[in-house]
Amino acid sequence: MNKAELIATVAANAGVSKKEAEAVITATLDAISAALKEGDKVQLVGFGSFEVKKRAARVGRNPKTKETIEIPASTVPVFKAGKALKDAIAK
Repeated sequence: MNKAELIATVAANAGVSKKEAEAVITATLDAISAALKEGDKVQLVGFGSFEVKKRAARVGRNPKTKETIEIPASTVPVFKAGKALKDAIAK
């Protein structure tokens, strides 16, 4: 499912226009992104949580040339599914 399909599904399920559904979904994603950028954790009870993890610098290898390269430290977003979501998918 891509964003357009998600918007269409939300609009149909909520009984609102696609334009309204798009505005709500975009605002939600922007709010989650902004919170993660600030380093906050976003918890959606029954769904899961989004947070930011720091990855340490490490040494990697270019598989084509076998040359070692230094991979810099980075900050990445991660999602951890909640119990209710895991249970819903397992059925």
